[in-house]
Amino acid sequence: MQTEFLGDIQSIEKQNGKLVIKTAPAEAHIYIYSPTIIRVNITKNASAVDHSFAVIQQPADNFEYRELSDRIEVSTAALKLIISKSPLRFSLYTAEGKLLSADEKRFGTTWRGSQVISYRKLFPDERFIGLGEKVGNLDRRGSSYTNWNTDAAEHGIDTDPLYKTFPFYIGIHSGLMYGLFMDNTHKSYFDFGATTDNEMSWFGADGGDMNYYLFGAQSIAEILEDYTWLTGRMEMPPLWSLGYQQCRWSYMRADEVLDIAQTFRDKKIPADVMYCDIDYMDGYKIFTWDPKTFPKPKRMIDKLKAMDFHLVTIVDPGIKIEKGYKQYDEGIKKNYFATYPNGDNFIGEVWPGRCHFPDFFRQDVREWWGTAFKALTNPGVEGFWNDMNEPAAWGQNIPSLMQFGDIPMPEVRNAYGMQMARATYDGAKKILKGKRPFVLTRAAYCGTQRYSSVWTGDNSAYDAHMLLGQRLVNSLGLTGMAFTGVDIGGFSGDPTPELMVRWNSLGAYTPMFRNHARIDTPHREPWRWGAKNEAIIKKDIEHRYQLLPYIYSGFYTASQTGLPLSRTLAIDYTFDDNVYKTKYQNQFLFGDSILVAPVISTETKADVYLPKGEWYRLSSDKQFDGEQVVNVPAPLTDLPVFIKASAIIPMQSIIQSTAEAGDGILQLHIWNGTQANGFIYYEDDGSTYDYQNGQYYKRAIRFYPAQKLINLDIPEGTFNSKFTQLNLMLHGFDNVNSLTINNTEVKLNTRSAKTSSFVFNNIKDEINIRY
Repeated sequence: MQTEFLGDIQSIEKQNGKLVIKTAPAEAHIYIYSPTIIRVNITKNASAVDHSFAVIQQPADNFEYRELSDRIEVSTAALKLIISKSPLRFSLYTAEGKLLSADEKRFGTTWRGSQVISYRKLFPDERFIGLGEKVGNLDRRGSSYTNWNTDAAEHGIDTDPLYKTFPFYIGIHSGLMYGLFMDNTHKSYFDFGATTDNEMSWFGADGGDMNYYLFGAQSIAEILEDYTWLTGRMEMPPLWSLGYQQCRWSYMRADEVLDIAQTFRDKKIPADVMYCDIDYMDGYKIFTWDPKTFPKPKRMIDKLKAMDFHLVTIVDPGIKIEKGYKQYDEGIKKNYFATYPNGDNFIGEVWPGRCHFPDFFRQDVREWWGTAFKALTNPGVEGFWNDMNEPAAWGQNIPSLMQFGDIPMPEVRNAYGMQMARATYDGAKKILKGKRPFVLTRAAYCGTQRYSSVWTGDNSAYDAHMLLGQRLVNSLGLTGMAFTGVDIGGFSGDPTPELMVRWNSLGAYTPMFRNHARIDTPHREPWRWGAKNEAIIKKDIEHRYQLLPYIYSGFYTASQTGLPLSRTLAIDYTFDDNVYKTKYQNQFLFGDSILVAPVISTETKADVYLPKGEWYRLSSDKQFDGEQVVNVPAPLTDLPVFIKASAIIPMQSIIQSTAEAGDGILQLHIWNGTQANGFIYYEDDGSTYDYQNGQYYKRAIRFYPAQKLINLDIPEGTFNSKFTQLNLMLHGFDNVNSLTINNTEVKLNTRSAKTSSFVFNNIKDEINIRY
């Protein structure tokens, strides 16, 4: 099999808002989406429909280019794409002429059969971050990966591929950065110098076009904002889904589910969510309830709701082959299932036995699937957990002959889970009539954030997996997935009490906080670990609930800009070499201002790298200078967590669930510093979509140290805050004994040398606080 190269340009033509460049083997189509986003699509099938599961925006209608003797220049206000004529090669520059990314001069884009590869220039100091759910180090340099959504049961810390495909990365070099998204759902490959003696990097796919988007904004936050503008952003999640979630494969009976929920309330351990795994079903048939163990699901769910719990149920794609089973009969009658080329329905074996698989790439199938959720929503379910949707079948290796309509399975396997999540989300949203559904999916592709949260699949109960899980969460945040989680404690294996305690403390700073374990492990609820450990676990869950005003505001930021709640330090400290070191690569920012340093369960001291700036230990308010490594105590009772100087963090009193009104006091914590800072505080009803029509409460809070001023702007929106009082908590303001609030002097209640507070009632108007 010979290798084909692009060759020289034969013609150039502008047509329908794109630049069309023809060579002997292929055409290159150039599109401008914004001043910082350029698309390059190299295709051998120019007449094919231009379709994307991920991209929701349209290119600009018009742009200008300049043709010179040896090259073509396509320019925007921020970027310049230089297109060499002989041979055809692409190079991306800033508007000032600094090279961001380029084809490798010798090879560029090549084909061997249907496989298409782009070979790229590799800069000596280039780092790579991203690709979503990928093992290994934060810096992907020297690693290679495959994208092929896989049921990676009990995967190790080096297993690749896993469950999800996110072919988007960010390159960092020479004080510059760029993003690259290869939008291709075939099996794909990324090699960051691992197999090329560091001469070049490369990426490609087994079929389809060489279709990629280049992002040229010069901060990672701006690249993420552009990427999520292109592929969509999450909607606001239901507030209850941000509370503590208790899951197990499986709670085997309705009374067991209720007993667990009641124990949380009796022990006053905050929680919001209970799960039913596969054993709630009748013979594992989707959209059914076991008539013996879950005979009256509505009565069970009503009792859960009376305790302020929500229920999430698992839903797999496999439809059991059984005449008389509603979903099977309807699917057969209307030809809704995946087939072989001769029209026979594909059969794969999963939990129910022999199954067919819905063709979620068809709108009518998605609508049918969505309607079926009434079997769950009518009794009161509001959360839907999509599993086994890579798609998975026993034996794993689904034959490539399988197809969805006329689309061969290998072409779209990586998008199957996304389309199932889409069907689940659209259907549940319609049925719930204004309530926000919670959707959780195991398999995903770029753009899934529009429909669902994700978790990292079947992890294991050991420290290295705990640390890997945090890197996966951080990396998923670099691909638009802000609502992410892991199985706290490890799905497989038996965690030690120390590991369970440590992992739970980390879970409090994970966007989705879920405890889950497999069927053959001991129960993992907070009270299973002895009274001393239960107290620590309870304390950390309580802290999660205290942070919910900060967390919910962080999700608002994600919904507006794509900036995740769990952030690798590379987002804010991109050119700090220390954040990429393996010793510190697990550290992350939780929101704008909280730095979390994961520590394994067997260590009681930790080296923590503090980036540039000033920092406070959360538990003690002890101050530290940045740009240094500090060795700090890390007992199981006190995970190393640091607050950035000038931080603004809204909190609340401890509540038992998000349904509880609480005491009505918003606790506004501010840590002293030298840099001005701002925070967007956000509230809505936490349940409906009314916020999209202006029913929200949004307030800019600003801290100006130079002017010794704290400003709370006039709130925006028509929603009334649930908080009627504000308690200002000042940290590190050592010599402040009084404040002037809107020209009225007040005395502070000084609890310690580092913390002072003041409660005031009128929080609807603009507030100016001077100290």
